[in-house]
Amino acid sequence: MVKITSTAREAFSGDTYDTPADTRRFIGDRIFFHSRWWFYFLFARIVIRSSRLAVKGRYDDEQWIKTSFDIFKSIEGCGGRFHLKGLDNLRKTNEPLVIISNHMSTLETVIFPCIFVPFRPTTFVVKDSLVKGRVFGPIMRSRNPIVVGRINPRDDLRIVLTEGEKILKNGHSLIVFPQSTRSVDFVPEKFNSLGVKLAKKTGVKVLPTAIKTDFWGPSKRIKGFGPLERQKPIYMTFAEPMTIRGNGKEEHQQIVQFITSHLKEWQDKNSV
Repeated sequence: MVKITSTAREAFSGDTYDTPADTRRFIGDRIFFHSRWWFYFLFARIVIRSSRLAVKGRYDDEQWIKTSFDIFKSIEGCGGRFHLKGLDNLRKTNEPLVIISNHMSTLETVIFPCIFVPFRPTTFVVKDSLVKGRVFGPIMRSRNPIVVGRINPRDDLRIVLTEGEKILKNGHSLIVFPQSTRSVDFVPEKFNSLGVKLAKKTGVKVLPTAIKTDFWGPSKRIKGFGPLERQKPIYMTFAEPMTIRGNGKEEHQQIVQFITSHLKEWQDKNSV
């Protein structure tokens, strides 16, 4: 197991986090010729250990943070370079939030817990396949997520509005990926307003989040286990919590613009 010498709370105590320039690659990663497989070996060990705890009913928020941060450090040890900005915005309120983000890869699903949960109890809106798996399923089920089918948008909206209200009133924040599926390309027309509608109904603020996580590439053969694109930095930026006024259309467009502008900025930065 990877030895972690710091905690998520320590790592993310400032407004920004950048992987230290002197972060060394794991020996195992070098032995495996910088392929994807050493990372996935570490990833599997972490997830299997966590799944066993979940099956035994011993998987709580602290364990979830540890799982997520172990994966975070494993990514760094296998060449991933994180650049996080706006972490202070996560501490601007103790109230529950609807966290709205674009969805690019598996990476944000496993990394978000160590970023958000240290500040507030949080869960996800997830597709049903994530709670059915034999290994990852017990972990996700233990977090009491909102489960949707991603087939009938009207049914999904009803479920999220009903169950989401209960979760938020219970003091938990909720992470929503308004895209129907993970995609490297951000298409505003496919970014629905489900999160905004939930925030408007419940009176809580939204926290717009923009990410670029194509470091963790897609795979046609083994879903979720694609190549690691080490030349691609990992970016995450968190906006100031936003109040929904009126019908929410203006705020939805502001969230879309926030994500679009950051994706362009990061693309331009790495094309120079």
